[in-house]
Amino acid sequence: MKEETIAKVKEETDNWAYMQNLPASWHGFTLDRGVHIEKDMYDLYRYYNDAEHKSVTIYFHEETHEYKVRLKIGLIEFCRIEFITAKLTVFEDLLIKQFEQVLMDMESFNINSISSIVIDKGIMEWEDAKDLPANAEGFLLFIRPQEPVKINNGSYIVIDYVDFALESSFTVYYNIYRDEFFAEARIWNIPDVNYDFDSADLAELKAKLQAKMLPRLKQVRNLAEQEAVKRQQKVQAKEDLKHDSD
Repeated sequence: MKEETIAKVKEETDNWAYMQNLPASWHGFTLDRGVHIEKDMYDLYRYYNDAEHKSVTIYFHEETHEYKVRLKIGLIEFCRIEFITAKLTVFEDLLIKQFEQVLMDMESFNINSISSIVIDKGIMEWEDAKDLPANAEGFLLFIRPQEPVKINNGSYIVIDYVDFALESSFTVYYNIYRDEFFAEARIWNIPDVNYDFDSADLAELKAKLQAKMLPRLKQVRNLAEQEAVKRQQKVQAKEDLKHDSD
């Protein structure tokens, strides 16, 4: 991040009364006031709940020169577009009016946040969802169809199997604009996409999950574990090199 950008954000937010008066704990989330700058993002503060694997970060994005709100649910991060603005005064007003509801919706499922299209699709009443295993190939069923999670661009997380230790997952989405289900894996938080689970309806999705989900989870685990070994080998090689130089 450019020094002039850091100086600009610091000048605008150093005496920001709203930020100074935030509660230390709010709807099950804990306030972290630590400033964190990485690449083009200047994180001002965040609310987090490590036990639930959820956090909300308030930040300035250098690329667009705007203040934004970034959510992380499981391994998936996304920006809430209704908060995006270049002016801190406007940003504060949006936070005052809407931010608490964001925390409340993350704390407990709010059906009022779900599109009628998702409801009419029958996802939350899908009987076959009851047959999804709570654990499969070492992955935890983190998000269930009964409580889908709204993200961006009309997409909802419908199913999310996660291994947090390996930072790897298998996620099924539904997009209201395309009226389509699709899936994505993450291997050490890097997306790994195929089109094997693309489905027009729940019946088609059921058939594909029954035939292909467990093999896909096994594949993701194998790839993640292989990557873990490679990372450990790199760490060991650095330690050996340091030891030799000493």
